[in-house]
Amino acid sequence: MDWKVFISVFGAVFIAELGDKTQLATMLFAADKDVSKWTVFAGASAALIVASAIGVLAGSFLSEYINERYLNYAAGVGFIAIGLWTLLRS
Repeated sequence: MDWKVFISVFGAVFIAELGDKTQLATMLFAADKDVSKWTVFAGASAALIVASAIGVLAGSFLSEYINERYLNYAAGVGFIAIGLWTLLRS
């Protein structure tokens, strides 16, 4: 296992997920006193695993047809566009 890549991916995903809608929704489910916290944890974890698997599969598929450099550019432009859209709407 390439620990440098692992730590980079873990850090990026962990920071990106903090305080987002997914974490807030999970918190709301866990706040219900009648619901098992382990069930909420398992469901949220499974959802993140499946979403990550889709990302890995999509990235692997796209990298077969599109140069990695262009994928990085597209991701960068996408993040900038989302940031600008968020700023303009607030």
